[in-house]
Amino acid sequence: MLHFSRIDLSCDPLAGRYVKEEIVSVAFAREAGELISLEGPNRYAPGDAIITGSTGSRWVVSHDRFVLKYDPVAPLQAGKDGAYRAKPVPVFARQIHEPFSIARSAGGDVLQGKAQDWLLQYAPGDYGLAENQRFVQVYRRLPESDGV
Repeated sequence: MLHFSRIDLSCDPLAGRYVKEEIVSVAFAREAGELISLEGPNRYAPGDAIITGSTGSRWVVSHDRFVLKYDPVAPLQAGKDGAYRAKPVPVFARQIHEPFSIARSAGGDVLQGKAQDWLLQYAPGDYGLAENQRFVQVYRRLPESDGV
């Protein structure tokens, strides 16, 4: 199994820039806990977003990152449980053709990808992954001419 550490997809010729187009269901954690996603453990703290995607996948996003990545769907007020739309924030993504693992962040939860899953880089040192079928359904590649 491949293990990625400190990879920079912005310099990877096999990676591209994508945006997520999805409305998700969000419940904000009231206490600390752990969700086991398809890719591995996702620990959370009070106020973090526990997300269920349009394809049924579940994951956690820290409160600080969540407010940068999602907007409430009207008439919902920000910070309330309910439907949120992914902001069109570009991420770098690369399909990996064999099983792999990567830490979500330095010292963070280790995610496990299967062959054909996609490695995502949200920012330097900030990673995720998506199963191929889900990736194809909710991500759109940006034209090469779009600036970062």
